[in-house]
Amino acid sequence: MGTKRKPAGLGEDNEPPRASPKPVFRVDDTTPEVVQSVLLERGWSRFNGRSQDGDDWDLYWRTPPFPVTKHVSLQPWQQLNHHPGTSRLTRKDDLAKLLRHMQGAHGAGLYTFIPLTFVLPNEYHKFVAEYSREMLRTNPGYWICKPAELSRGRGISIFRDIRDLAFDDTCVVQKYICNPLLVGHYKCDLRIYVCVTAFQPLTAYIYQEGLVRFATEKFDLRNLRSDYAHLTNSSINRSGPSYGACKEVIGRGCKWLLSRLFSYLRLRGVDDGLLWRQICRLAILTLLAAAPGIPTAANCFELLGFDVLVDDSFKPWLLEVNYSPALTQHCTTDVSLKRELIHDVIELVHGAGAHVWGWAGNRTSSAEDQGHRDRPSKGRGPLPCWPHLQVVGRALSQGEPFAIRGRARGTGPQATQACMPRESMPEQDRLSTWTELPRAKARVRSRLTQRKSSALQSHSCRPASSPGPPPSNSSECPKPQVGNFILIFPFNKATFQASRKRLNVKGIMHELQKFMSKQECLVAESGMDTRGTLRAFKGLHMGHRPRELLYSH
Repeated sequence: MGTKRKPAGLGEDNEPPRASPKPVFRVDDTTPEVVQSVLLERGWSRFNGRSQDGDDWDLYWRTPPFPVTKHVSLQPWQQLNHHPGTSRLTRKDDLAKLLRHMQGAHGAGLYTFIPLTFVLPNEYHKFVAEYSREMLRTNPGYWICKPAELSRGRGISIFRDIRDLAFDDTCVVQKYICNPLLVGHYKCDLRIYVCVTAFQPLTAYIYQEGLVRFATEKFDLRNLRSDYAHLTNSSINRSGPSYGACKEVIGRGCKWLLSRLFSYLRLRGVDDGLLWRQICRLAILTLLAAAPGIPTAANCFELLGFDVLVDDSFKPWLLEVNYSPALTQHCTTDVSLKRELIHDVIELVHGAGAHVWGWAGNRTSSAEDQGHRDRPSKGRGPLPCWPHLQVVGRALSQGEPFAIRGRARGTGPQATQACMPRESMPEQDRLSTWTELPRAKARVRSRLTQRKSSALQSHSCRPASSPGPPPSNSSECPKPQVGNFILIFPFNKATFQASRKRLNVKGIMHELQKFMSKQECLVAESGMDTRGTLRAFKGLHMGHRPRELLYSH
């Protein structure tokens, strides 16, 4: 066992502290490199199990889920990057069942963003009946089969003839969207990042930047066996023969930033603000489907990756929700997005932006961490207290909806210092073991003890069997914006009240329907000719556009 660290807050001869102790993060072999790099850059220290006490860490980040025992034994100042029970969202078969239940309970008018789906083998006979009806039509459609538990495009097949359907385990079969939005004749989908800081009460933020992932061969329904034409997974397309080629409009590689796609659409007369609002509603409705059944757990959060496909009428479709979305950096687009994403996640759940519904302890932070808190927002300035309410309820002609435009205009964050390897840190900056925490309670000047004491008073530390959400100061609302994350739920005072204790899904659905009605009225009042916009975009897409617009970002 290493030397014991004097409790934070007491210096030599019990003089007042000179600096706060550095927060500690814990990792394993699956922790993404970018997460470790960002935390070191922010002044955190890496946990060392050989020289530190087993509970001497603040944040544990890893790719797979944590065992239930880890959640039960969690200390009040500690935080995990996974919430138990979120497989209800991220398993394709469970997600399909949840959304189908919501369609039946609250009407199909709200849940129109998921294609017709069957879970095989349990619903094989229902699928065959629908397939038979489809084949009687003049132009029958196509189907896509996805294994329920696999990711990164593995095991996916597209077929029109049922004789081509083959599966070994649980899978979902969906109507294939044959009219996707094409950019330069290439299919694409969107990776949207959503961070849920609590499921009870539900609190969710959406990231205003994201990824656009392209197929690397031109879309062609005559060749259903070409994964490079029909699948947008970058893990597949990086190995394609055209990955490094300069492709029409999209250029080299297979990724854009989301802001670049929105700029591309805006130049062609598309209301990207309306599309973004539809994506926000899609994320809210998906989370509402799962939230009531996810167990209560304190001190954890979940970063989810929503895969959204936009069709040629600019309607977003939910493809799936990803657990531990990939944080590897294979290209400059990944680098420019994912480092800032992790910075903002840490700020949201552990920095000054952490709100009353999240981790309630009195955190310590280093000077470097405070410097990142003070960095300018990547958006267009502070948003109103209820940003989604304000955006949905305003006229479409009043400008861009969110701060996603800011980064494209050069208003990104200031450059940060490179991370310092732990080995090169001064010895006094490395956290050593402390084992006298119970006795340290008497030393009230210890900031670490204050952190624990405050957390015990204001946060849940009860057995897992205790009912109800952790106590919180429910009179305060979550932060409306932290970095490039904006609050999408609760999105107004009514939904805030409906989620304070037990989630009132029926009341929340009523509020969503009210907002949708208001939006339809605003679109009608603005005199927007959606069909004319669609015709104009399709004309541009077919090549009738100035050459200088072709490669504009």
